[in-house]
Amino acid sequence: MDYIDSSNAARYSVEHARWCGDGGAYLNLSPAPGMRRDAINTADRSLWRYAAAIGVDHRQAVTLGEGGTPLLERTWQGAQVNFKLEFMMPTGSFKDRGMTVMVSYLKSRGIDHVLEDSSGNAGASLSSYAAAAGMRCRILVPETASYPKIAQIAAGGADVVTVRGSRQDVADAALAMSSEIFYASHNWQPFFVEGTKTLAYELWEQLGFRAPDNVVTPLGYGSNVLGLDRGFDELLRNGEITKRPRIFGVQAANCAPCYATWKSGGEAPVPVEVKPTVAEGIASSQPTRLREVVQAVRRSGGEIAAVSEDEIIAALAALARMGFYVEPTCASAAAALTQWLASGAIRSDETTVLVLTGSGLKSSERIGQLLKLAPRVM
Repeated sequence: MDYIDSSNAARYSVEHARWCGDGGAYLNLSPAPGMRRDAINTADRSLWRYAAAIGVDHRQAVTLGEGGTPLLERTWQGAQVNFKLEFMMPTGSFKDRGMTVMVSYLKSRGIDHVLEDSSGNAGASLSSYAAAAGMRCRILVPETASYPKIAQIAAGGADVVTVRGSRQDVADAALAMSSEIFYASHNWQPFFVEGTKTLAYELWEQLGFRAPDNVVTPLGYGSNVLGLDRGFDELLRNGEITKRPRIFGVQAANCAPCYATWKSGGEAPVPVEVKPTVAEGIASSQPTRLREVVQAVRRSGGEIAAVSEDEIIAALAALARMGFYVEPTCASAAAALTQWLASGAIRSDETTVLVLTGSGLKSSERIGQLLKLAPRVM
């Protein structure tokens, strides 16, 4: 496995940790061999049961027991849907999938001080895994990030710095600091996607060693979309599945650059107007790998949608009444699934997975405001 420069296809050895090419372009990883079902380590309950497919030595794994999240079949808009509860990860979000692999890789290469920018969940995850690995960590967050997320990041021992402005302003500030501290951005370091690809393996195993027809996931920078694409591609090449599932990515209409590019029919970024959204976890105006994300969705035969704030809030309430207390970002995917079921793009007789990415406990104050929740007074 090598790093591949996205600008010129130059190859770099993964023996030395890096987050960008010599010219500053982001990196991808070369295709990996993947694995077959007989290579699953069934004694391991974490995602490291798929160690044979992960490009990091499992003996150097920094793990908190991530993976193995429930897959529950429930009814949504009259259709049977499999809800993947990624919010039940150790730090409360799907980011732990990528972080365990990325941090394990960086530690194995001697990195002991890392920098990240985050709207909250990735920072909380990196703070926890860096603590477990004995690394120092600095996390830059928007000043508008929810306090529970900031508190979670700080509790892990990270140096937390708030930045005024948009989510992109935070990313730009981190890039400016990258000459001082190793930039362990989950949006730039491709070993993060090497971790999120285990979602594909886990769904495949939980569904009886078959692929679903559709996977619906919130879409910001796109690490879940890219991970699903990479994981199911490996399973397809190894003959473990006969077709890849369709991947459906969902953005908030107030910040939807991937949707705009998708709708244009091309792959180049399309200028978009950005407004505040309750789905802060996917409020990414300039996704690093936008081109690859759109390509992955098209390759799968899926779609990208944008949903309104009102649709997100309605879906958030509906999920909570089903027992799924998730953050508003997750509800965007459920709102889009309603659209796709109504249009027939996703049929009720298909096997569909809806990925719920983050815990509502990280956004309880905001959820209370959005749903106008208040206790009865005795």
